[in-house]
Amino acid sequence: MSNIYQQNLEKLGITLPTPVAPVANYVPYVQTGNLLSISGQIPVDSEGKFPYLGKVGEDVSPEDAVQAARLCAINIISQANVACGGDLSRIVRIVKLGAFVNCIDGFPGQPAIVNGASDLMVAVFGEAGKHSRSAVGTNALPLNVPVEIDALIEIS
Repeated sequence: MSNIYQQNLEKLGITLPTPVAPVANYVPYVQTGNLLSISGQIPVDSEGKFPYLGKVGEDVSPEDAVQAARLCAINIISQANVACGGDLSRIVRIVKLGAFVNCIDGFPGQPAIVNGASDLMVAVFGEAGKHSRSAVGTNALPLNVPVEIDALIEIS
């Protein structure tokens, strides 16, 4: 697979940021066997800023929430890159994404928002990026972000 995944990132204009360090008592990822579990990633940009804050349907538009989910996916890939020693070709499959959307009561659009992350995984990893997932609405998330996503990834 050489560096096809890195080439796909470049075609999309994405430079992976340095992953954010944990802010509580957890680790950013755990490898067990050939599975890599990535802790929940939030939409923090490469400068450490939060371009999207608040509740979807109140403070954040669904369109902006899709971009927040995409940024979470970039941060997942960044963590996976570190876990794989900078060799993204070790990624065999994106197995599952678990997504939480901070939204108003009754908001039904979580799946469309999480597509921001799912679509990026497929754009970067092709067939290997197709995954199972959860898209859950919640009343609050850490630091008042609109989206948080974790991942389970198979690596070689």
